[in-house]
Amino acid sequence: MSRISQAFESHKAFIPFITCGDPDLKITEEIVLACAEAGADLIELGIPFSDPTAEGPVIMAADERALKAGTTTDQIFELVKRLRETVTIPLVFMTYANVVFSYGMDRFMKQASEAGIDGLILPDVPFEEKQEFQEKTTEYGIELISMIAPTSNERIEKIAREAEGFLYIVSSLGVTGVRSAITTDIPSMVSLVRSCTDIPCAVGFGISTPEQASRMASFSDGAIVGSAIVRIIAEHGTSAVEPVREYVRAMAEAVHSTK
Repeated sequence: MSRISQAFESHKAFIPFITCGDPDLKITEEIVLACAEAGADLIELGIPFSDPTAEGPVIMAADERALKAGTTTDQIFELVKRLRETVTIPLVFMTYANVVFSYGMDRFMKQASEAGIDGLILPDVPFEEKQEFQEKTTEYGIELISMIAPTSNERIEKIAREAEGFLYIVSSLGVTGVRSAITTDIPSMVSLVRSCTDIPCAVGFGISTPEQASRMASFSDGAIVGSAIVRIIAEHGTSAVEPVREYVRAMAEAVHSTK
């Protein structure tokens, strides 16, 4: 069983997202450690990109701050190596195809694997175009995480059958960001997935409160939160570690207690 599969074994999983290098890599390292200590079951690490098409203004601004601070992909690999000295939960990169291509596909996957990365999410790579990436992730023992959106419709079953690690269910149309209400029929999407695979499903996009996280986890196997955490980091800057720790603790407790 992969480390990602194990994250969903004993209870519903809480998955925070953090943009690496915002406000700097030292704070990122401290925040990841705090998230792991506070009960996160898997952590998504965003490699900043200048044109993050799936992101809303909060994460886009974080990418800009990280790039302005001089954050590089090589530095992020080194960060993961340091984290792996103490962090045992799965770590997954979320980035864009251009980041991988410009670094060099083979070199990127090799470095990610050696650093201790378990999975990769590429929101701008359609299911139909994932093969060239999957050949390399498979070669280096990294799971390529698939996403399904409310518009996936007849493609959901096909995507689910070939999914690895966990399925990222996009709760809302549009880009990432906090939402006051999530109106998508998540139970129907999960039911469709369940009809063809037993891979864990986690819901992301728009979740910001313990109540929302618990509700989404009740329909699925976990909840993913990005913009709400990135917003705390934007607000507190280099003093963000403790506010993020407390937020993650509350969110993880809500998700873990969900039946």
